[in-house]
This record gives sequence, structure tokens and C-alpha cells, in this order.
Amino acid sequence: MRLQLTLAPLAFSLAAVPALADMPEGITHFTLPNGLETVVIEDHRAPVIVQMVWYKIGSADEQPGKSGMAHYLEHLMFKGTDKMAPGELSKTVTANGGMDNAFTSYDYTAYFQRIASDRLPLIMEMEADRMANLNIGEDDWQAERQVVLEERAQRTDSDPSALFSEERSATLYYNHPYGRPIIGWRAEMEGLTREDAIKWYDDHYSPNEAILILAGDVTPEKARELAEQYYGPVPAKGEAEPRLRPQEPDQRSPRRMEMHDPRVAQPVLSRTILAPERNAGDQEKAAALTVLSDLLGGSVQTSVLGRELALTGKALWVGSSYDGLSVDPTSFTIGMVPAENLSPEEAEAALDEALAKFLEQGPDAADLERVKTRIRAAQVYSQDSAHGRAYDYGQGLATGLTVEDVNDWPDILSAVTAEDVAEAARELLNSKAVVTGWLLPAEAAAPQDAAPAAEATPAAAIAPTTSPQPANDTRPPARPAADQTNEAQQ
Repeated sequence: MRLQLTLAPLAFSLAAVPALADMPEGITHFTLPNGLETVVIEDHRAPVIVQMVWYKIGSADEQPGKSGMAHYLEHLMFKGTDKMAPGELSKTVTANGGMDNAFTSYDYTAYFQRIASDRLPLIMEMEADRMANLNIGEDDWQAERQVVLEERAQRTDSDPSALFSEERSATLYYNHPYGRPIIGWRAEMEGLTREDAIKWYDDHYSPNEAILILAGDVTPEKARELAEQYYGPVPAKGEAEPRLRPQEPDQRSPRRMEMHDPRVAQPVLSRTILAPERNAGDQEKAAALTVLSDLLGGSVQTSVLGRELALTGKALWVGSSYDGLSVDPTSFTIGMVPAENLSPEEAEAALDEALAKFLEQGPDAADLERVKTRIRAAQVYSQDSAHGRAYDYGQGLATGLTVEDVNDWPDILSAVTAEDVAEAARELLNSKAVVTGWLLPAEAAAPQDAAPAAEATPAAAIAPTTSPQPANDTRPPARPAADQTNEAQQ
């Protein structure tokens, strides 16, 4: 895909939120009269600025039968306005030495540019223009629909691990739209129309359903002035409506699944469990699960499962993943690639034994402190990236957190105790809302039917992830991926 992004005149006065006592240095937060919430992250170390616009709408908000709509509109946002020709925004950013991109998740769609700070007015003007004046031509919509279909073919249909992830998510969620792939089901994607795209844009792309993040070489005063100038005149499209989605019923029966594919070289076990998300003013459970994930499978060399399984020769790889940044309950995944001398049954028994031992003994104090130190260090290092800090605030606010919640998160993580982790582990690992899945090589067949071994996918390429993969992940590579599979990008 191209490296591009997935955004009566109002008075120019700002309705600023009350000052926050614990606001970190360099962070400013205000809201325009039209409802556009804005966070400014001041950083003058380099003459560079990152602008991100996050819309609080994603694939989980799609109408049944219209899966893929959010990601499809992300693509169409590059088709121009009355002022800009198709592709002109990205060409202009590139011509000015910058870069841009966009991504779609279950819960949000975001667009960003990174460019020299003296070009900030230029990118703000263009982004505000397409927030208000997108023009989807009669020819554009069909061509771009074919582009997203080809993207699905390349990123999902040709990848057994991606297909397995789709099947697993659809099995985990009985009722919630997180069970649908972000990029969409092919049959439904083929039916998306220009009218569908225009309705999605008109219904959801409004300043009062968006968040503006400016990170880098800009003062709060200048940011306010430019936000007033370019975004202030964009009218809100009515009142922002609450997100009303189908929710999960109580789940009482664990499920199992198997998928065979000739491209798979080695079996992969993936156990996915429904888990609570981070909520405004209530992040403690999510913090304990974050620490638990790192403790169980954050490192093959030092994690609990690494020592019990990988270093004892029972597994080639083990890992776990959790990201609480979602609007509704999310998932916690434990994965394993067993050693070649173990059958799937033996490998799963070894995993169950290791988890039972952890539940019985609880977290080791030294291990817990090591993990918390590593998490603290990662957070310190992340402050070095304006893009990364912009991502933290954008994703947090787009999933229902407040600025205070984002600010408080490091301290909440630091306060996690051994008993917090043990309680989270007991609740999680005894849950019935769980899917245990095996991605396996092709079933035995007659020699003439066997698939060529050369086409097999290496185990490292099919390590399980938490939910369907974004089409375009643009988060900074140095930052730990919060959820490697929760976004579809252009």
C-alpha cells in the first residue's frame, strides 16, 4: 500500500478545561468551542512537529453487514477535496520533507503527519480541509474498494497466521463486534458503496468526535492560535452520540479450535482469554494484567514461561500479550511453539502445568521487581519520541480515557503488588471465556496431495498475536507494540 495516512462559523475563543494539578511538564490540554479536544506536547529539541487527528470511530462501530467500512473510508480520505486533488495532501507533505500515514482500529481511525515545525500551518490547513470537505468522486470509490480488497488478499488471505487470528477472534466473541476483522470480511467489503462511505464520513467525521494531538517544536500559545485558525471554523455535525455496541453475554464454556494449513511449518498454540480494559478512573486491573503479561511471557530468557518451557527444551518460543487500551473488554493471549519432539497434547499439558505452578506459588518478588523496572525504563525511553508520546495520548483519549488517566498510568503500574498480580492471574486463568487454538501443518495426505515443504511458514512468522492485524502499523518501531494486531492501516 502507499505510505499515506488513514480526518454557521464558530467564535474563535477557546473553552479550556480546568488546569490539572498533576499535568506533566510540557503538556497542555484544551478544547475548541466546536468540541475538538486538543493536547499539545511541547518538545523543542528538534525543529519537527507531529500532528495526529484521531476520530473516535472504528470498525467495531460498523453496521452489521458493512464490515471494513472504517478502513475503507480511511483510504478514501486521501481522495481530495474541492481545494486538494486526489493524493495532493501526501504529495505536498513529501515535497516539504515530511511523511504521513493513517491507521484504523476497532475503536478509532487516526491520521498523522511528521514534518518541519515551520510547516505546521500547511498540514493543519490540509487536515482541517479534509475533515470538513472530503470529495469522493464517482471513479474513486470503486478503485479504492479494489485496493482494500487487494490489501486483504496480501495481508490476510495469503497468511495462515492472519486467517487463524480471524477465526480465533470470531470464536472468542459471541456477540461483540471485536469478533469481526478490522479490514472486513471479503464478501461484505465487495458490497461497500460510495453512498456507504459518504454516510460514514457525514455521520462520524466531526470535530466533536475527534482529538487533535500536536507533539514537538511548538508552544502552547502558537498551538492554540493555529487550532483556532484552521480547525475552529469547522462546524460540528450535531451532538456526539454515545457508543452503543452489542456486548458480550456471560461465557460459560471454554472453546477449542484447530486450523491446518500446508504453509505452516510447526504447530503453534494460542490461548486467548477475555480480559478487562482500562477505564477512566479505574485502571488498576489493567495495570496488574499488563505486569502479568510481561511476567509470564515478556522474555523467552527470563519470563516464567520462558524458564519453565523454553529453557527446559519443551518450547521453541513462548510469549504473552495484553493491551488494555480498548473501549470494551479486550483479550489476553498466551502463545507457544512447542519443541519438535513434543506432540501438541504434550506441549499443552506442559503449558498447563507451568501455569498451575505459577498460580500456586504466585509471582517471585525478584521477578516482579525486574519486570516493573523494565516497564518503568520503557516508559522513560518512550518520552524521547514525540510521535510515541502523541500516540499515548491519542490512543488513550480515543478509547475513553482522560488526560489524567494517561498521566497517571506510569504511577499505577509502579504501584502494582504481588497480590494484585496473583489475583489477576487467578481470575484470568480460571476464566471460562477462553479459546485454545492450534495452528497446525497440513493433515497427512497421500504423497501426490502433499504440499511442498518449501512453502511452509516459519514458526517465527506465525507467533500468535492478540487480535486481527492492522493493515498499516505506523507506531514507532522502538516502542513496544501495545497490540500488534488491532489496527488496519493504509
